[in-house]
Amino acid sequence: MESLFDSAAEEAHRGQEPLAVRMRPRSLQEVLGQRHLLGSGTPLRRLVESEAPMSLFLWGPPGTGKTTLAYVVAGVTKRRFVEVSAVSAGVKEVRAAIDQARRELGMTGRQTVLFVDEVHRFNKAQQDALLPAVENRWVTFIGATTENPFFSVNSPLLSRSLLLTLESLTDDDVRAVLERAVRDPRGLDGRVTLAPDALDHLVRLAGGDARRSLTYLEAAALLEDEITAEVVERAVDKAAVRYDRQGDQHYDVISAFIKSMRGSDADAAVHYLARMVEAGEDPRFIARRIVIFASEDVGMADPTCLQVAVAAAQAVEFIGLPEGRINLTQAVIHCALAPKSNAVVKAIGAAAEDVRRGLLGQVPGHLRDGHYPGAKKLGHGQGYRYPHDFEHGLVRQEYIPRELGDRRYYEPTRHGAEAGYAERWGRIREFLRQDAGG
Repeated sequence: MESLFDSAAEEAHRGQEPLAVRMRPRSLQEVLGQRHLLGSGTPLRRLVESEAPMSLFLWGPPGTGKTTLAYVVAGVTKRRFVEVSAVSAGVKEVRAAIDQARRELGMTGRQTVLFVDEVHRFNKAQQDALLPAVENRWVTFIGATTENPFFSVNSPLLSRSLLLTLESLTDDDVRAVLERAVRDPRGLDGRVTLAPDALDHLVRLAGGDARRSLTYLEAAALLEDEITAEVVERAVDKAAVRYDRQGDQHYDVISAFIKSMRGSDADAAVHYLARMVEAGEDPRFIARRIVIFASEDVGMADPTCLQVAVAAAQAVEFIGLPEGRINLTQAVIHCALAPKSNAVVKAIGAAAEDVRRGLLGQVPGHLRDGHYPGAKKLGHGQGYRYPHDFEHGLVRQEYIPRELGDRRYYEPTRHGAEAGYAERWGRIREFLRQDAGG
């Protein structure tokens, strides 16, 4: 039973809570972002509107509202809210929380939301301790994780729960969060003014993380009542990066980034990468540019470059920022220092140009599909020689349409690993083109 002292202590503590905690939405209507989860008829809406216990996993980047949604679910459904941190809690704490929830359910009929933050940090034994409560619906279990639950959560627990994926907040969402915090009585209650350049700077620094944006805003509000970009810089010790993602700076910096990698200047390439990351550029956009570069400017001179670039892109999707910038940096350095060749892009460009000009020709009869009924009557596939039946896996026969003559598309350089491919392709081409039709 709560005493007067407990209530007074709680009220005093509420005044000292961080801005991000004070501004936590109290209803689904106040939640910004995650429209794909909050619309009418969505699973989360249906679960909130029903009184049945539920089990959820909320998976998404930091600051996207995982804890907020757990609080809102508890508040809207009038359930007790119990939070357990996977960083500090063990099996004992988990079982104690479940036992208390069962007692509360038995004595008062009131259900409990058991929220486990960073649930991916729980080991197998700790996750197994949750299973009876989830199976018997003693609690409404909500687990929050920034890591892929298919890799970090036990299958039995995951299969009994609904998985909801949260997305990074858009710039407009973060802007709305900040503007609300400035004017809301729970927040700064209009005591400060936020200059447009300061608002833009806070949005860039947030990188889609609402909690981070409010933390920076609160730090700036402690310094000045009139918050400018310079005040934000002093508060968070992070200079504003002059970079407009929709303007010239966006195109200038990405151009310099690509050209620095092409010019093999790893230092310059990493510098431009840092400018984009610090300015809040979408890391997936950067990763896509690196993947393109790996084939367009490196190609067969270092075939592993594409593997590294794709791995970096997948890592960014998997772990996000800020750690994902390390993976991007590794890929950038690899691309910058790799031997260069544009033979791949020139090959497809030349072939596509011929196709557009109508230089097509007929597919040789022996290469045509001979599996469907009637194909043999047309002579399709007849005379085809299976390369694996011949020495070195090579056999002379006509591959390219006869109308194209001796057209050449792939002209390898002698750079890096492509020198070996150039030598091999030269020998193969000469072999194939000698009496190919004989």
